[in-house]
Amino acid sequence: MSGRSGDNVVLAILLSLLALVLFDMMGLIIKHLSPRYGAAELSAYRNFFGIFPSLIALWSAPAWHRAGRPWKIRQWRLGLMRGVYVTFAQFLFYYSLGKLAFATASTITYANAVFMTALAVPLLGERVGLMRWAAVLLGFVGVLLVMKPGSESFSADALAPLGAAFLYALTGVSARQMDSSVPSALINLYSVVAALVGSLVLALSTGGFTPIGQSADLGWIAAMGGFGGTAVLCLVASYRMTEQSNLAPFSYFGIPIAFVAGWLVFDETPWADLFPGALFIAGGGLMIVWRERIRSRAGHHRSD
Repeated sequence: MSGRSGDNVVLAILLSLLALVLFDMMGLIIKHLSPRYGAAELSAYRNFFGIFPSLIALWSAPAWHRAGRPWKIRQWRLGLMRGVYVTFAQFLFYYSLGKLAFATASTITYANAVFMTALAVPLLGERVGLMRWAAVLLGFVGVLLVMKPGSESFSADALAPLGAAFLYALTGVSARQMDSSVPSALINLYSVVAALVGSLVLALSTGGFTPIGQSADLGWIAAMGGFGGTAVLCLVASYRMTEQSNLAPFSYFGIPIAFVAGWLVFDETPWADLFPGALFIAGGGLMIVWRERIRSRAGHHRSD
């Protein structure tokens, strides 16, 4: 556990699960607002409110203070490019929330784990063995089972969350290309600022902003940003407490959480769409996590 106590691992897991719930609450609000506001608008609002928790996360990062509180990073172009990926990932995902069942859109985005493994080969020069390629294949089979291409129930809108998953995977892989000395909170701030600018440009170029007609909508928009921003803070805090490999298996709890949330709020029960595809997606991701943990332990033994 890299010297961290078991209590910290438990707290990290609880924080990561809280982040899943908060992200789903954000998604539910986006789906609620989608009939009145476009995906790019909602993305811009989300990123505006996301600036504040990102600043809090940076200010609470000991590594940033020890480094003299720098704002500029050597790979600033890559840091901003991550924000461009986020801009279009958010747009596609938020669009899909307005078109698909909540749990269906959310589940398809979990394909980002298999995309990250595939992208690690050309972008990071990693060697991916037979086990991880099998996991990638299993995950893609799950995606196909959820999307059902060629069937009468297939919707082209299902391509939107798949595109979002790919772009979120690019965001994750590019984070691993950043200098290890740069605090993750500072990397996140660069991407949030770039995503805010990108989403503003995207919203203005696709029809502009819809006037907020109901006072309640302003509260929903603020809550959307608050839930999303707090979720990011919870994730940042959990990643500081333990290795990501300890948290990754619990991320797939998001699939049943999203199903229950969609059922309670929108009375959606897309059993036929989700199963068994969701199990394949989760299984592929968990195989990747399991393989990474084996490799990590082998690396520790070699360095001892």
